[in-house]
Amino acid sequence: MDRDKPLPPALPPLFVPAPGLAVVLASGSPRRRELLSGWGLPFTVLTAPDEEEPRPAPGEDAAAYALRAARGKAAAVRRLLAPDAAATSLILAADTVVCLHGHILGKPRDRDEALAMLEELSGKTHRVTSAVALSLPAVWAGPAEESLTDTASVSFAPWPREVLEAYARSGEPDDKAGGYAVQGRGAFLARRIDGAWSTVVGLPLTPLAALLLRRGLILPAP
Repeated sequence: MDRDKPLPPALPPLFVPAPGLAVVLASGSPRRRELLSGWGLPFTVLTAPDEEEPRPAPGEDAAAYALRAARGKAAAVRRLLAPDAAATSLILAADTVVCLHGHILGKPRDRDEALAMLEELSGKTHRVTSAVALSLPAVWAGPAEESLTDTASVSFAPWPREVLEAYARSGEPDDKAGGYAVQGRGAFLARRIDGAWSTVVGLPLTPLAALLLRRGLILPAP
């Protein structure tokens, strides 16, 4: 029987934390957990339960807004840590923003708003910006904070309303920026992505890996 077969061996890690450093992911997003887990990097997840996402400020562009939200998450989680844990923890927070013609689309409040967002995006190209904020231990050499943003363009095919209604009813858009998940059942919506797929999902892996390696926060696995 299949259940009697041995489990396949775990893949070897790509990266390991710097000695003495603990990585804390300040995000409840399963997509970000999956992306970070792909490196084989050990980390814990901690979120601030009462932390509310900020609203865009007048005239604030998508990158600045996403970065402000990510920095707020990192700061909120650091305040939760005991002093000994804070002294050894690298906190990684992220935020993702969908923007169409300069208008930021947040997470839909209900199925009707999800459908309205999907209809607005249908047949058009929009931009997805993901920001990452890093909060470093005070004892770490160099700046105590680092950040980055990355943007990709996503082009939706023109879908009829009944198709978008079916997707909205699936429940997947409920907690997603822009009302869709390109890594989930909503993958069919996008006919083209210009930029990094991981940026659209919510964690820009290429610039993040480069930054972490440059600061010596992670190392290639031996």
